[in-house]
Amino acid sequence: MIMEAIRPSSDLRNHYNEISKQCREGKAPVIITVNGRGDTAILGLQDYYQMKSELELLRTLAEAEEDVRAGRIAPVQDTFADIRKSLMERESNAV
Repeated sequence: MIMEAIRPSSDLRNHYNEISKQCREGKAPVIITVNGRGDTAILGLQDYYQMKSELELLRTLAEAEEDVRAGRIAPVQDTFADIRKSLMERESNAV
């Protein structure tokens, strides 16, 4: 469970370096509030990239699962043969 910190928007202006360090080192988002209500979430850049990569992986897995359900599958040997053929064609075109 990720425990995020909650800070008022004035802290973003007055204590940016502290909030930035908190995001980077704490590995948890900081929620910025405006008039006592959540407005923005801030997280470290590495955590953002990690989250983005994980989301893309989940989307790919969901698409693959849908392909299986819809019967859009092929034997793995055929798939690898197609990949090998494509790579060989690229190699011969590059020479």
